[in-house]
Amino acid sequence: MSTETTNYQCPACTGPVHFDGETGRLVCDYCGSSYTVAEMDALYGEKNRKAAREPERPEPEEIPEGLCAYSCPSCGAQLVCEETTAATSCPYCGNPTVVPGKLSGSFRPDYVIPFRLDKEAAMSALRQHYKGKRLLPKAFSQENHVRELQGIYVPFWLFDGEAKGEMAFQATRSHVRRQGNTEITTTDHFSVRRGGTMGFQMVPADGSTKMPDGHMDAIEPFDYSQLVPFSPSYLPGFLADKYDVDADTACVRVKDRMDGSMVQALSLSAAGYETCVPISQDIKINTGKAKYALLPVWMLHTRWQEKDYLFAMNGQTGKLVGDLPVSWGRFWAWFGGIFAATAAVMTLLMLLF
Repeated sequence: MSTETTNYQCPACTGPVHFDGETGRLVCDYCGSSYTVAEMDALYGEKNRKAAREPERPEPEEIPEGLCAYSCPSCGAQLVCEETTAATSCPYCGNPTVVPGKLSGSFRPDYVIPFRLDKEAAMSALRQHYKGKRLLPKAFSQENHVRELQGIYVPFWLFDGEAKGEMAFQATRSHVRRQGNTEITTTDHFSVRRGGTMGFQMVPADGSTKMPDGHMDAIEPFDYSQLVPFSPSYLPGFLADKYDVDADTACVRVKDRMDGSMVQALSLSAAGYETCVPISQDIKINTGKAKYALLPVWMLHTRWQEKDYLFAMNGQTGKLVGDLPVSWGRFWAWFGGIFAATAAVMTLLMLLF
């Protein structure tokens, strides 16, 4: 796999360009010129194809395992990235850098959903997430953490499928009647069976071991009507990774999700009983060939008092998830205030009565 790189530069002034989600165009950071994806494809298509065909160069001996070294075409600086990195930017000259070989052949995505929300929108969403959190340490929410947000095109596998299943339940329904002064409860027992089929379209599973599955699941759904055929011209200004979890491995997790959805649907259909306990189930899942897509995610990873905190935001819809630390000083101050107020009320009630 080739390790040759391509820099995306403005045709007017050679300044770095980035993809702007609001306009859907590539915009120059210096002169403000903008270009359509088709125009940049015409300029860089052949360069990318040539770079992807170049033979892979041996890594310098000092590069640790799992990392790759590239040479920036603009300034010649050495770029050291993870082996899965397909798009980044040069830390010296700032030019967006794409490694076409990382996204060629079987690693070339079928589709991409371009970023719609920019870094300012992500920062605003994160600040909103902080609001109303009385126990959040003040220093944690300072601007220096927010600036660490990174926009990443995360590799995802999208599966269509169908679930067929049957479930059996033991259910009860009770009714009460009076006979003189006696109250009699009668409980009826039922054997309940439910079955059916359920279709699925584009169930996602991330194809990156770096991304926590829980966070990636939590920022769903994506609007798949915005999927467009993949082009490297959507990548400048963002990071991008190729997959390191193949479709077969991802399919196991997708089948588990489909299975869970089918079980939930059948269980909900067995309504109208006081108790309804599942006793057996037979669920079969069939999936088709997976589609491979890059989906937009804003990520913030930070440490606070020797603990890791990770936030993820859907770069298309703005849905954000993440855990927050607790200031125990604020907690005890808040708890003490409630305790003092409660004690004062109790003392007043004792004096009155």
